[in-house]
Amino acid sequence: MLMMDHAFLNSFFHVSLSYMDIAVLVFASFLGSLVTASLGVGGGAFLIIVMAEFLAPVVLIPVHGLVQMASNAGRAWLTRSSVDWDLVKAFLLGGVLASLLGSFGLHLVPETVIQWCIAVFILYSCWGKVPEVGLSASFSGRVGGGFVTTLATLFAGATGPLVASWLRTKSMDRFYYTANFSTCMTLQHMLKIMVFSFAGFSFAQWFGLLFLMVISGFIGTKVGLKVLGKLPEKQMKLLFKCILTLLAGRLIYRLLVA
Repeated sequence: MLMMDHAFLNSFFHVSLSYMDIAVLVFASFLGSLVTASLGVGGGAFLIIVMAEFLAPVVLIPVHGLVQMASNAGRAWLTRSSVDWDLVKAFLLGGVLASLLGSFGLHLVPETVIQWCIAVFILYSCWGKVPEVGLSASFSGRVGGGFVTTLATLFAGATGPLVASWLRTKSMDRFYYTANFSTCMTLQHMLKIMVFSFAGFSFAQWFGLLFLMVISGFIGTKVGLKVLGKLPEKQMKLLFKCILTLLAGRLIYRLLVA
């Protein structure tokens, strides 16, 4: 009976991962969603840098995209009354154009380049100057934001800070921001999944891991929205930046000694 259970679990999860690996990834999905829902951004970057410890880039980007799509979809649904659909439609148009362009060059990029893109992008998003440009006010700015950030997400994965910079202004209501950020990110990850599926990636063999990460991500979103606006945002963001920096530094070290 024990052997049958072990065989079932091995068929449910990808055999290259241990049960401890799976537990870490599921918890990371929960924590990443909680952080994004409560602080506005950062959870996707945290999740992808944790996943980079366990998954090859060819798997990392699409699996991260599906988990993040589900996480953002849950957040978008829970805040749907605040969605600006004119903004979202223009963003989607830019995203579709970027996906068509990116699908032709995706296979030309080496895996190590993708890993470097992830690490450097996360470090820059933590400590570089990412201004609140608020380009989402005009139609061209909305389409351009969708195009640039969707193209970037095909190679760097977690482009939440770019979308946040494109969307956010100082006077923006927190729930309006959360609703539109989550909706745009949901659509962007959906487009990424379509591009990788077109390129031949099979999501079916990762069903078990994806299922648990999606569920834990949704729970994290629910918890995060409960504490939205109640956490010491400045201190929590600084702590999270330090954690992301350590994880990105570890990935760079692995790339240098490989």
